Amino acid sequence: MIEEKFTNCIAACYRCADACDHCATLCLRNDQVQTMAACIHLDRFCADACRMAASFMAKSSGTGHEGYVVQLCDLCAQICNECAEECQKHDNEHCKACAEACRACAEACRTMAA
Repeated sequence: MIEEKFTNCIAACYRCADACDHCATLCLRNDQVQTMAACIHLDRFCADACRMAASFMAKSSGTGHEGYVVQLCDLCAQICNECAEECQKHDNEHCKACAEACRACAEACRTMAA
């Protein structure tokens, strides 16, 4: 059973990963895809970081390995913030939604890492 202290952060991580995957997919369809390269790159990093952080939280319940969770959540928050900044530069609705999900995840991860 996953510890309750992890559930909100895990949910935020998965929402963010899904938003990043969606954003990257739609950015790849952009007529000027080269202008979206940084966004796509960060979306992919962010989605992976979020899934890894969520996985570590699920695996760490009751094991005494919460130190890994703290480190991963701190890193995840940093990547989410950078991804949000990049996505916010674009006028696409999917980029704006991704930026919002990234900010929410960063906040949840910072709380978890504290």
